[in-house]
Amino acid sequence: MKRPANTSATILALALSLAAAPVGAANELGEALTKGEASLGVRYRLEAVDQNGFEKNALASTARLRLTWNSSEYQSFALGIETDYAAMVGIEDFNSTTNGRTQYPVVADPEGLDLNQAFIRYRNADWTVTAGRQRILHGRQRFAGGVAWRQNEQTYDALRVQFDRGMVALDYSYVHNVNRIFGPGDGAQPGDWHGNSHYFLGTLKPAEGQEFSGFGYLMDFQNDNGPANSNATIGAEYKGRFGPLTLNASYARQWDWADNPNSYAASYYLAEGAYQLPGATLILGYEVLGSDGGQAGIRMPSATLHKFQGWTDRFLATPHRGVRDAYATLTSKLGPTTAVLTYHDFNAVQGGGSYGTEVDASLVWRVRDKLSLQFKFARYFADGHADDILKGWFVVSYNM
Repeated sequence: MKRPANTSATILALALSLAAAPVGAANELGEALTKGEASLGVRYRLEAVDQNGFEKNALASTARLRLTWNSSEYQSFALGIETDYAAMVGIEDFNSTTNGRTQYPVVADPEGLDLNQAFIRYRNADWTVTAGRQRILHGRQRFAGGVAWRQNEQTYDALRVQFDRGMVALDYSYVHNVNRIFGPGDGAQPGDWHGNSHYFLGTLKPAEGQEFSGFGYLMDFQNDNGPANSNATIGAEYKGRFGPLTLNASYARQWDWADNPNSYAASYYLAEGAYQLPGATLILGYEVLGSDGGQAGIRMPSATLHKFQGWTDRFLATPHRGVRDAYATLTSKLGPTTAVLTYHDFNAVQGGGSYGTEVDASLVWRVRDKLSLQFKFARYFADGHADDILKGWFVVSYNM
């Protein structure tokens, strides 16, 4: 299990500062620790992949055990720690990116014990300051997210400062390590990206149902394949609700940053509308990940990529010619069951031409408060990009 030394030192120093509280406050400190909340979560997943170009199909049987503990507050301070253990359960016919089974398609769920979170937090009426390993989830997670779908979640070693008062919210993070889904060790992909990055999100809510956001990311990754993913991105987003209709629009401009060996500049656009129907929601969207003359596409290296552009993950890296994604999603909830059906039509930005289409479907049944089952399916029909691929999942989640 890897953890950068400077993260450990930060947490230890701050924890010792709490421990050095006056003797008269010892009882309060003890209560904050002993009255903390602990939880245990188990997620089992069976994932099957049939991908053109591989003689063998992948079948991955994995489980994740998550133990979380958060103290109660002591003089506005609190501690938190969370560990994940991802394990193979009987079937390992897949390429986890670390097990060397390259004859199979990739299912990026390496086995191992990882420290998911370890932080100290200070909070008052307006300010929250968090130091250590933590989640950073910005908005829809298009640029900064946690990739919670994978068994080993993405978290950040960071100092994060948040301000929230009235209609204004500000969120700044200095990130010196990204604890990636490919960890805890290195394989075909590094388990960590070290560097000096800055994440900023500002939000203004001038009226009920109206939200304007501005964001900026200076991502400086310094090891392995990190430099080629370093970028600077500045953008804005609007979200508005008008009765049964919700509109979402976003624009961003990105260029190379830090030690990126490539020189490029590209744009990002999003226009999306969601309409509430009786018992269902219809979403129509158009998302563009731009290109610099067909030489380089926009990059989103710390996003929750599985949420966007299809569940088969054909566009985790943007093609050099960019990609246009026109999509339609229908969601419906009936009692404890939620169903989702999505269709994507992918095309190149530079020079035009089709990349193919994809159909995604999901059914989640919440059996009881702590137990849920999920059946999920994704089919990508290639046309000028990647290969045909079919994926299916069965997931059991239980939290206690």
